[in-house]
Amino acid sequence: MHDDLVDHLTRSTPLNRGEALRVIQDVLAYFDETTEQFVRRRHRELQAQGLVNATIFERIEADLKYRAVAPPELSLRQLRRIVYG
Repeated sequence: MHDDLVDHLTRSTPLNRGEALRVIQDVLAYFDETTEQFVRRRHRELQAQGLVNATIFERIEADLKYRAVAPPELSLRQLRRIVYG
């Protein structure tokens, strides 16, 4: 999976194939988090820093603007319609 990206990382960084694949998997897992999971995790992290809810929720609101958004799961028919109209 993602062989072209693994190849790119091994050419452009000192990572070997195994390390590059692990980095890719970690990044994908990080961005695979649902909005609800992100909000809960981020709330815990900010609360652990001693911030109050008013500040926490403002920070989370700002953070959400920069999150990668996963597309909805598409059927084969939907994929075909994207390509062929």
